Amino acid sequence: MSVLSDDRRLHGHLIGQQGSRRALNTPVLVLDLDALDRNIAAMAQLAATAGVRLRPHAKTHKSVDIARRQVAAGAFGLCCAKLGEAEALAAGDIENLHITSPVVSAPAIARLIALNARSPGLSVVADHSDNVAALAVAASAEAPLTVYVDVDPGIRRTGVATDEAAVALARQIAAAPSLIYGGVQKYCGREQHIEDYGARREAILAQTAVLKATIAALAAAGLAPPVVTGCGTGTHRIDLELGVFTEWQVGSYVFMDDQYLACALTEAGASPYGRSLFVDARVVSANHGPLVTVDAGFKAFSTDAAPPQVVAGAPDGAKFAFMGDEQGAVIAPGIGETLTISDLVTLAEPHCDPTVTLYDSYHEVRGDTLVDIWPVTARGRSR
Repeated sequence: MSVLSDDRRLHGHLIGQQGSRRALNTPVLVLDLDALDRNIAAMAQLAATAGVRLRPHAKTHKSVDIARRQVAAGAFGLCCAKLGEAEALAAGDIENLHITSPVVSAPAIARLIALNARSPGLSVVADHSDNVAALAVAASAEAPLTVYVDVDPGIRRTGVATDEAAVALARQIAAAPSLIYGGVQKYCGREQHIEDYGARREAILAQTAVLKATIAALAAAGLAPPVVTGCGTGTHRIDLELGVFTEWQVGSYVFMDDQYLACALTEAGASPYGRSLFVDARVVSANHGPLVTVDAGFKAFSTDAAPPQVVAGAPDGAKFAFMGDEQGAVIAPGIGETLTISDLVTLAEPHCDPTVTLYDSYHEVRGDTLVDIWPVTARGRSR
């Protein structure tokens, strides 16, 4: 017998009721469905016009439901940061999954090979010859595994560090009967959040020059990459101009958190994508004139960025401050006389990826009406 999720149990009866957003138990992760669909459509159209393959990163949303919308809009498949995410999306019949981090341990490789047998189009990256050797032994010529060479963008997290290492690894992959050489991956994560467009463009120009040299070295060795994958929300307009990536791994464009909205995504400074993800909180104490207390604290948001912005339900200029694990303060002159207990306050997401993983479900809304509840499918699937 299936068991309802807690969110379905609490809120399922509210779906379709006009104004039901105000009846949700808080804190709650709220997704503006119209804004989400506009973002998905805008990126899909841009990629199609540019002639690049779109494979959005599911580490942002961890959701089969959102992945299905992206594929329906034209995405080739989805990227996953971890094997567990790929397993969760594959169980929802999402195909052409690309795992953007190396899978190296024996238990994980066994899971990877099992997933490859049931998930069409699966691929993974590698940056070490021992890993390629282990993958080659575990896979089979009857069901080969596609492997990309991961290229270090200079942050020394993962990826080969030299062109010579890229060629050697690509040659090793191509020589293995049980593996398919998929191409190269280079994701410039550090550059995504440079706020000034001109400074970000200069940084990406330098990274692209290095990547071109790597591609040229591979081509000279007879190993021209079939696919060059990378790119992100912060740099996709610049990468479009430069034309080196054949596949985009953009992720956060679906939600547009504070960190990306602080960046000028276009030379004119405008953002082609709008904010779609929020946390609704409720006033639980209003005993002081300059502040009220809401039921969303450290456990409701990621804390690796600035505190969340107040976007609705409070006077203009109101600020949020954390007051512990379970509570936060909304601060503005006289707010204690303006708001009272049970009033709803809507807060923005400072950093979407690690905030999403704090919740079991998205609550999809149109205006003030709850229209659906989607699970955060790959929550907890970080290994």
